[in-house]
Amino acid sequence: MSYFRTPPGAAEFRARRDTTTKWQRNQNTVAYAAPARMGPITHTVVVALMVAVLGLIYLSQVTKSSTFGYTLQQQNDTLASLAAEQQDLEIENARLQALTTVKDSNVARAMTAPASTASATN
Repeated sequence: MSYFRTPPGAAEFRARRDTTTKWQRNQNTVAYAAPARMGPITHTVVVALMVAVLGLIYLSQVTKSSTFGYTLQQQNDTLASLAAEQQDLEIENARLQALTTVKDSNVARAMTAPASTASATN
C-alpha cells in the first residue's frame, strides 16, 4: 500500500471496474477517495495518543473509586463511634433510672433513718 497526498481541494474519484459482475440498480459506480491519508508514523502517534487518553480515563475512574472508599471508611468510623456513644448513654440512662426507681420504691419509703451513723471501734 502506498501513501500519498493530493493537493488540497482536489477530490479524487476512481471508477469501480469490476468485469466479473454486471451493473445493478442502486450500485455506486464511483468511489470517493479521501484527499489526505495518514502515514505509518502518524498512525502510530495517533494510536499512542488514544492509548494514553484511555489510560488517563482509567486512572481517573480508579481515583474516584478510592476517594469513595476513603469517604466510606470515614463514615464507618463515625458510625462506630456514634454506636459506642449510644451504648454509653444507654448504660448511663439505666443507672440513673435505677437510682430514681430505688429511691421512689415502697420499700425505700418504709425504711427509717438510722439513729447513728458512727461505727463502733474496739
